[in-house]
Amino acid sequence: MPTDKPAPLAVAAGQPWALAVMGVSGSGKSTLAAALARHYGALYLDADDYHDAAARAQMARGVPLDDAQRAPWVARLADTLAAEAAAGRNTVLAFSGLRREHRQRLRESGVPMRFVFLHASPALIAARLGARAGHFMSPSLLDSQFEALQPPTDEPDVVAVDIDGTPEQVLARAIAALEAERL
Repeated sequence: MPTDKPAPLAVAAGQPWALAVMGVSGSGKSTLAAALARHYGALYLDADDYHDAAARAQMARGVPLDDAQRAPWVARLADTLAAEAAAGRNTVLAFSGLRREHRQRLRESGVPMRFVFLHASPALIAARLGARAGHFMSPSLLDSQFEALQPPTDEPDVVAVDIDGTPEQVLARAIAALEAERL
């Protein structure tokens, strides 16, 4: 998917890259990732589409996945990013990325990566999650999401973006953060 738009990270001309938009459920990952994909002319992927049926059913029942259950899902995501890059496509992935080891597994895909960490107060995210309809993830899992979150505070390839505002405002903040800290 060649594009004449500047990459959100420093890469050699023509080298495929990936962005992972991360945060707890309800933080707006899918909305922002889709908007960034449009902005940069990249392929949009939603990590939720890579959960198996058993994991989806478990989360719909309000039971969080453990790290052992997440491991094959993260491996599928890393393999997908590598395959898309091998095909010459840039990708933007909506991905919870709650655990440091999961972010590291994506880094190990060999694809140049950046992460956009979406954050806000738990109250704002709970309100957004409560207003969302038709998603398999039970709102009762929000507390477990915050418990599982290992904030990427000391990871140099991550930009943090506050989600308080309209989707357009959040998109503008994300683009500005990526442009300001192009690695």
